[in-house]
Amino acid sequence: MSTKRTPVTVIGLGQMGAALAGAFLDAGHPTTVFNRTPGKAAPLVERGAVLAGTVAEAVAAGELVVVCVLDYPAVRSLLAPVAAELRGRVLVNLTSGSPEQAREEAAWAAGHGIGYLDGGIMTTPPGIGDSASMILYAGGAGLLAEHRPALEVLGDPVDLGTDAGLASLYDAGLLGLMWSVLGGWLHATALTGADGVSAKEFTAVAVRSLGTMAWFMTTYAEQVDAGEYPGDDATLDVHVASIAHLLHAGEERGIDDRLPRLHLEMMKEAVAAGHGGDSYARIIEAFRK
Repeated sequence: MSTKRTPVTVIGLGQMGAALAGAFLDAGHPTTVFNRTPGKAAPLVERGAVLAGTVAEAVAAGELVVVCVLDYPAVRSLLAPVAAELRGRVLVNLTSGSPEQAREEAAWAAGHGIGYLDGGIMTTPPGIGDSASMILYAGGAGLLAEHRPALEVLGDPVDLGTDAGLASLYDAGLLGLMWSVLGGWLHATALTGADGVSAKEFTAVAVRSLGTMAWFMTTYAEQVDAGEYPGDDATLDVHVASIAHLLHAGEERGIDDRLPRLHLEMMKEAVAAGHGGDSYARIIEAFRK
């Protein structure tokens, strides 16, 4: 079997970019790096990376060009002057941005004969290189399959299809989910901690409950897609009654109640509109407003 490794270029050596370049080096890929502040490349050069003096030089060195910088305007300012050198290569943009920006960048790339994948990194720099970490990709047909052997050294590549905006869209949605889950966990940890329960003790039980929550999400996804919300597991009327216990426990312990009250307000609105017998999934209609 061939042991050839795709030559890659990484543009942008912040914490995430440096982690990406390091993972390519660890996997044996010839790796060229570029950063506007060349000094940031020193640790990678010591590990075998080649420091390019210009963006054009960096692009010329890689079949796969990975860019991870501050924002999309920074991507365009770096790459627009070297569009000719990028022609025929594959650009993987792992910069955070909006779905609209990603689609605009994909159109720009297509107009210059550049293969384009937009990505969403669902981990922090220490998680790069771990197969348990997801990296979302969307863009040119067949490009992820073609370059999977190289990209999978960064994390598990998840193919979202050819709409280049979907990686950023999923990324935004998953960030919202993360903050909601972590916010709920911190509220619950403060609540139980008021009675002397350590965060570690509570979290051991909380993590087990996530399996049940995943079941709810999977079940409710079908209801959301169908636009029908049968309350055959627990109705909104039951949820409203149950959240009163949480609010009472928090009030007795001096715990901030803004997060659970937000959920209560949305549930009460649905009940007032005549949907008390529906499942919690009905709340998606409030978000859609």
